[in-house]
Amino acid sequence: MEETLTITIPATVQQMLNRTPEEMERDVRLYAALMLFHLGKLSSGAAAEMAGVPRVMFLDLCAEYGIPVSQITPAELQRELASA
Repeated sequence: MEETLTITIPATVQQMLNRTPEEMERDVRLYAALMLFHLGKLSSGAAAEMAGVPRVMFLDLCAEYGIPVSQITPAELQRELASA
């Protein structure tokens, strides 16, 4: 099931970004998905679905935008390795 949301973006913003309405829609969906994933609100799979891209591509985009795909801290990683 999908929901349709309508947001208003000033024409000046669209012009500054030099994006078509379709490009703006795609960008907003992607940026929202990236932020919700970064905040831990969505899994990578759910965020990829929201963005309309395959999960592997979404993870690549996370790297491109500097969003870590793992929430494990260095200390947690050390504990995991020590217990293995």
